[in-house]
Amino acid sequence: MLNFSDYENMAMLELQASEREHLEKRFTDIVQHFPKLDKYDTSDVEPLVSVLDLHNIMREDVVCKSITRDELLSSAPEHTDGYFIVPETL
Repeated sequence: MLNFSDYENMAMLELQASEREHLEKRFTDIVQHFPKLDKYDTSDVEPLVSVLDLHNIMREDVVCKSITRDELLSSAPEHTDGYFIVPETL
């Protein structure tokens, strides 16, 4: 099992000693609760995607006419081989 400093390194955190001590205690308290969940049978429980009871809130995916590459490039000041030419930036 990883210790708190391993998690701190993975999260790329640089904590003060007092912060580390406080968070390590909180983290340990939280992690100790996970084994308690093992006593519950969740094999018939569907994964929860959202706590809101929303179904298919996305719009229909409708195909519509779009501009062609040639039409788009025709309005470009400069282009070559199907690409826009723009000023070099750093």
